[in-house]
Formats: sequence, C-alpha cells, structure tokens
Amino acid sequence: MKKDQVVILEKRGLVLVSGEDAKDFLQNIITNDINKVSNTNSIFSALLTPQGKYLNEFFIIQNNKGYLLDCSENSTSELIKDLSKYKLRSKVEIEDFSSEFVIGVINNFKFKELQEELKSNKNTITYRDTPIFLDPRNKDLGARIVSPLEKLYLTIKKLSLNIIDSKEYYSLAHKLGVPEKGLINLKDQLFGLEANFEMLQAIDFQKGCFVGQENTARMKLKNKLRRRLLPLSSSKKLNIGDEITFNDIKIGKILIDQPYPFGLIKVFEPDLKEFKDKVLLANNKECKILEHV
Repeated sequence: MKKDQVVILEKRGLVLVSGEDAKDFLQNIITNDINKVSNTNSIFSALLTPQGKYLNEFFIIQNNKGYLLDCSENSTSELIKDLSKYKLRSKVEIEDFSSEFVIGVINNFKFKELQEELKSNKNTITYRDTPIFLDPRNKDLGARIVSPLEKLYLTIKKLSLNIIDSKEYYSLAHKLGVPEKGLINLKDQLFGLEANFEMLQAIDFQKGCFVGQENTARMKLKNKLRRRLLPLSSSKKLNIGDEITFNDIKIGKILIDQPYPFGLIKVFEPDLKEFKDKVLLANNKECKILEHV
C-alpha cells in the first residue's frame, strides 16, 4: 500500500463490551492486559479454550461506551457467545455493533504523518473523533481506522486517500504470516502459541490469569512449542485437512485454504530449517512455505 491509499475492510465484526464491570470482565479472560488499553493505546488479544486452544482473536479499542472488539466477520456471533459464557453476574453488556462501524487500513507512513500533524507519538490517535491505531501485530500492516459508517468517507476525503482493492492488504498480511481470512477454520485446531500469538503481541505473560493460561504458560516455560501456523504458496488449490509432507515425512496439515493458505507445520523433528525453502507436498500438490519465516 502507498501513502495515499486506503483499504476498506467491509466485512469485519465489531463487538461492544460495556458496563461497570467491563474492564475486570475482560481482564479475567483475554490473553492480553486490558490495562494497556486507553485512548492512546490499542491492543491485539485472543480468547482461548480452557485447554489453551484457539477460539477467537480481536483488537481492543477504547470507546466512550466501553471497549470495541474488532474481529473477523464470521466470528462475531461466536465471539459474543463465547464471551457470554463468562458473564455470570458481571455487570456487563455484550452487543453486536458491526453495522455501526467500518474498518479502514492506511499505510504506516501515512499514520506517522498524522502523528506529526497531531503532535503525538502514541500508537492510537484520534482524528476527527475517529480512533486510528498502528497494527500491534506488525507495523508493516499499517494502521486501522475504526470509523462510524457515516463519517468514514468524509475522513477518507479529508486525508486525501484513494480506496484500493482489499486483496492487496490480504496478500500483504499473508506474506507477513498473519492470517486474515478463514480464521473460523482455526477454532479448536491449535494452541494459542502455535497460532503465533506471542509473536503477534496478543499474549501478556505478566498480567496473571486468563482462560487457557495454565497450558499456555507451561508450553512456553518448558519450550514445548513444536508446531506453528505458517503461510504457504502454491499454484494448485490446497484443501483444508490435506497432509503436508517432506521427503515422505508428515510435517503438517492445511488449516486455511485458498486464496491465502496456512498450514500447521512442525518446527522440530525435522527442524524447520531443513525444509522451509524446499518444495513440499500437500496431498501430492507442490507448495512452499513463504519466505518471511
């Protein structure tokens, strides 16, 4: 993406968590530290199963009503359902606000320009009452605009931005090893650390308890991470569940299929260094791990 371009991620979900217990409620269950969230800082976080497996991932942005959780479109209802399981007697409201907000993405150099204009060095800035924050997962993914639908196009006009095809953004995320499409296929299929949540700044091991914390902490402490979710490229259509082999040795399987495939791949026995730049087979179709790893 260039500095004068913007991508509109029209199919994102927005969940509002509000109420007097909202902060404590989220702090007790999410993988990151809610105390980091403010008008000048936004975070990436996740919700895991009690066993530490993947359930959902989202950004958390401060809102005047509470906390906005920016999640993938087809996980909104699942996220609301999973959060509601822990509500119990907490004084919180969990609502679907997807129809009221739109997510845009701008180049990180454009974000720096806005920081200078607003005389701020914070990772979240407010432009015309709209929060814009640098993607915590990877700065090369740019900054996200969380805008009310009626304000978005005026903001784009004020910033002199040109809307481009969202495929450019999704392709970039794929090359950087950050899954954006097909996330629903990851549910309960891998552990949080296998989903690269530590590298993507989604886990804070200093915050104390969260759902799935025991297994996650044990895996980290005992260095038991043996598989990772990695991006793949292929000229053929890869299918979910296809086994990935190297020299007739099973090293993983496809968890997300086209157009931006990812596989859960062994990083030991054999060591990732042995095959990361080699041709692999997924159900006899040639594929390779993208070079970012």
